[in-house]
Amino acid sequence: MRVFVVGANGQVGRLVVARLLAQGDTPVAGLRPGEDSEDWEDLGVSVSRFDLFSQPEQLASQLLGQDALIFAAGSGSRTKDDMTLLVDLDGAVKTMQAAEIAGVQRFLLISMLFAEDRNRWADPLRPLYAAKFYADHWLTHQTKLDYTIVEPGALSFHRPTGLLKSDPLAVGSVSRGDLAAFLVAAVHDDRTIRRTIPLLQGDQTIAQLLAQL
Repeated sequence: MRVFVVGANGQVGRLVVARLLAQGDTPVAGLRPGEDSEDWEDLGVSVSRFDLFSQPEQLASQLLGQDALIFAAGSGSRTKDDMTLLVDLDGAVKTMQAAEIAGVQRFLLISMLFAEDRNRWADPLRPLYAAKFYADHWLTHQTKLDYTIVEPGALSFHRPTGLLKSDPLAVGSVSRGDLAAFLVAAVHDDRTIRRTIPLLQGDQTIAQLLAQL
């Protein structure tokens, strides 16, 4: 499968591209202009300069021929709220529009746990929750894409366990490695299409979790 990964140099994006490559898919690393691409080129991964400040029509030209897209980009915790708006909301929406223009029907988006519940939003992440809320809403209500929205708990650097759960009422964390593994499994599994999936560390394998959807 040809999978375009937006935010391929991010902490989750790197793991996603590496896992796609390891299992025989053909990933494209979508990077910001000026980002280092040497690591990917050394591995034989195609690199595309995917500028989220460009217009959807320009972005669409880089997505032609792809089978799926995983949006793993984020403004980061050290940026101001304006970048949260421009990357996590507008950048995500422009990528959705670009995917539709390019005919890339399969679209996976990383959101965050409780993004859909304003009562659970808390400072200092309230602007990010809002950006995720409206990006998720656009994907589910304003596109015809075969989407999967993954809502991870707090992201950790713990060693991946391969054990997860999907509980909309639970609070917890999930390792970046396990999130990446789930995204790669989900992009290949039609049971995740048009689903919003909370994701936390748990006691189920990915196969068991997917079987319950």
